[in-house]
Amino acid sequence: QVQLVESGGGLVQPGGSLRLSCAASGSIFSINAVGWYRQAPGKQREVVAGLTNAGATNYADDVKGRFTISRDNAKNTVYLQMDNLRPEDTAVYYCNVLVLNTARSLTTYWGQGIQVTVSS
Repeated sequence: QVQLVESGGGLVQPGGSLRLSCAASGSIFSINAVGWYRQAPGKQREVVAGLTNAGATNYADDVKGRFTISRDNAKNTVYLQMDNLRPEDTAVYYCNVLVLNTARSLTTYWGQGIQVTVSS
């Protein structure tokens, strides 16, 4: 079993910054691809950023140049640095992690979700 714990969300003014963290623990052999998603009220969950095991990244068009996804393999932790935040970034953010567990099977796990609110 693998657990994901997110942290770092909260209320920030427009133009401000937040860094989200997603710490994975449990029966982990290695972490493959990781990503961040978000879901605003009344909208579908959408991908924000992704990072492959080879280091390739992809971003949603509206966050390019403002958000940065990264990972610390030693800590099994994924980060999302969010700069120049806008009110439209307000949403619940979820991390998504593809884990190769100690039984050598690949499984996708989701974080519990964390609220990010951008407002003056």
